Amino acid sequence: MADTSRQFDTSVELVTPENIAFRYHIAGPFQRFWPYVLDWLIRAGFLSLLAVALACSGLAFAFGLGPWLIVAFLMDWFYGGVFEAIWNGQTPGKRMCRMRVVSVDGSPITGLQAVLRNFLRFADLMPFGIGAYLPTAQIGLVTMALNDRYQRLGDLAAGTMVVVEEPQRRHGVVRINDPLMIRLAGEIPPSFRPSRSLTRALAAYVERREVLAWPRRAEIARHLGELLCERFGLPPDTSHDMLLCALYHKTFIDDRAQEGNGGMGKVSLPLPAPLKRGA
Repeated sequence: MADTSRQFDTSVELVTPENIAFRYHIAGPFQRFWPYVLDWLIRAGFLSLLAVALACSGLAFAFGLGPWLIVAFLMDWFYGGVFEAIWNGQTPGKRMCRMRVVSVDGSPITGLQAVLRNFLRFADLMPFGIGAYLPTAQIGLVTMALNDRYQRLGDLAAGTMVVVEEPQRRHGVVRINDPLMIRLAGEIPPSFRPSRSLTRALAAYVERREVLAWPRRAEIARHLGELLCERFGLPPDTSHDMLLCALYHKTFIDDRAQEGNGGMGKVSLPLPAPLKRGA
């Protein structure tokens, strides 16, 4: 896979040699703090319960702190690596926060990557972090601030990054209320009927555009907007973002309204999954 897009925000798009794109939203340091705290609480809670169980069973008097220290050592070094290896890049904390570790090329991580990135967590906690139980990560924070994908030392060594999983949403028709977009929709030739792939692209773009930064909107809308401006004979300075929204309004709202009134509108498609470039 190759990364062929510029990164305007926390989104990164990875394109396969087959021209299939996968878009991920990179988790920033503040977002990653919460799964770290949850995993810390899970480990601390388990070790506390273990200490109580050993004390109540009398094993603490027979073996001292030996069993507890062994388990604490294993939890420190292997908790994250084991969970991420068997849960496809997730620990309990990441699963609750809807985050996942993936390879930098977008593929699932391997067991070796999971273990390596977690072994180097102690280096990220330096210089003042002692063990995995102090929330100090000076080197890790500085390293994340110096690269676009917020990779700490463990991620850089293992070739991984942490992404936010998008929740599954029920899609419905998005209402366009901007008068300029509605006016632009009236300039689209009435005879134009978008293809099935174009209607899916329009639906995916308009449904997600509100969460995209302006540079990202412009970069995505340009690919279709330039072709549509030429097709409709519109001025070259027409906003591609507005044009896609206008065509969406005509396709999913105006034409459906005409269809309901006995008109000739013919688009009646469920809104699709997010658009992938090259689909």
